[in-house]
Amino acid sequence: MRAAIGLWRWRHNPLRRTTDLVEAWVALAAAVLLCLAVPAAGWAAGASANASLQRSARAQLSERVPTVARVIRPADRPAGRQPADVAAEQRLRPSVVADWTAPDGTIHTGTVTTTRQQAHPGATFPLWTDRAGEPVTPPMHPDTARAHALIAGFTVALLAGLLIESGRRLVVHRLMRRRYARLDRAWAQAGPDWGRTGTGS
Repeated sequence: MRAAIGLWRWRHNPLRRTTDLVEAWVALAAAVLLCLAVPAAGWAAGASANASLQRSARAQLSERVPTVARVIRPADRPAGRQPADVAAEQRLRPSVVADWTAPDGTIHTGTVTTTRQQAHPGATFPLWTDRAGEPVTPPMHPDTARAHALIAGFTVALLAGLLIESGRRLVVHRLMRRRYARLDRAWAQAGPDWGRTGTGS
């Protein structure tokens, strides 16, 4: 709005320079782009990401099967000292030897991770497997996909806004340099006669 007011104010001002008019037009164009192009870019990126992630979530859901695993015993810990982050993960999600039923009805046994509350022998916990019965991570939830798409849309909108503002600042910086260069040239011509009454008349 300020850009439009400034542009209107500069139309017939006798002190208006060409660079002033260009700067006002650039500010107006940047304001229009920030109001229209930035939301459009964010929406387009978010919608595209959401469509892609929802397809991926549906594909994962069709390829992975939920089952119930039963803890047989705690898994053997590797010998030697472990890094602090690995040790902390082992405390929060300990590894156990468990068995579960594969989609084809066969019983599988292997080492998987579970929560600390479900790590004692005989405890059951939900497990996702692929069609061959091998443990896999749970499929992406549609709400999670939507949240990731929303973040992607906001990120693209933010980057677009920063790009527009950076372009505006670059143009204004070059206009200022041109303005100062003209002022220096004008001062160089008038400077030697400054303060001398009647000089050059």
